[in-house]
Amino acid sequence: MRSWRIAPPHRSEQISTARATDLVMSISHANADALAASMLNTVGESLPVSQCTIFAYEFDARPRTVSAADHRGGRFLRDVADRYATHFYALDGNRTIIGGSHGKSPRDALMLHQQQSEEIENEAYRAACYAQPNVSDRLSLLVQPMDSVWLSINLYRDSAYGVFQPGELERVESLAHLFAHAAKSHYALHGQHQQGTAAAMLARVRRACPALTPRELDVLRGTLEGATAAEIALQMGVKPASVVTYQKRAYARLGISSQRQLFALCMVPEWG
Repeated sequence: MRSWRIAPPHRSEQISTARATDLVMSISHANADALAASMLNTVGESLPVSQCTIFAYEFDARPRTVSAADHRGGRFLRDVADRYATHFYALDGNRTIIGGSHGKSPRDALMLHQQQSEEIENEAYRAACYAQPNVSDRLSLLVQPMDSVWLSINLYRDSAYGVFQPGELERVESLAHLFAHAAKSHYALHGQHQQGTAAAMLARVRRACPALTPRELDVLRGTLEGATAAEIALQMGVKPASVVTYQKRAYARLGISSQRQLFALCMVPEWG
């Protein structure tokens, strides 16, 4: 695995007017998956890339699938994305960038992270997200549309084509800033309003207690959304008893003991 910052390109990958128009129109398209499909088709004109998924990592909580597309069609890739977001996101190598970058990189920084199938030590993660969908390599373009939020634009390579080679990485880099701007614009139109009040309150809780773990934040998000322990457990892929445990730990870190106190904490004015 390796990660590096992408500098502004001296030149951009040449794409057709029709392809550029399609990418721009996909930003505001009613079908959220249109953006990933357009990116897949754009990069696919010069590289064999089989899948594209865009995730939003918001306030250190469990990622949300923003857009997904592959050449199979149907729900296959969405199901893979759901398994990743439920069970394996904490094992992803790009978490070293997303989880450890607070205050260390400028907001406009664009990072590229490469993660090959053979580099994943966890067998279940490798089987569910690489072996089953027949992926040998993945490139993640990581960009911040706002504080405490990262977007990950993932391009997946089919096993038949091996791993990305240096010249192919250069082609992806030449498209990276174009894709990043499209993803940020899409998020501004479709992503932030989906967060709602619960996500805004979760952000305040996280600022009040940075020590909260991703699992604890997942439970607090569900609690703030009004979900039951059983519903939160289903979303997280754990037992309801584990949800209660994570909730108690989170409450202890926050110095509270009930859901009512959690909502009250979110209403306390912030001073900056």
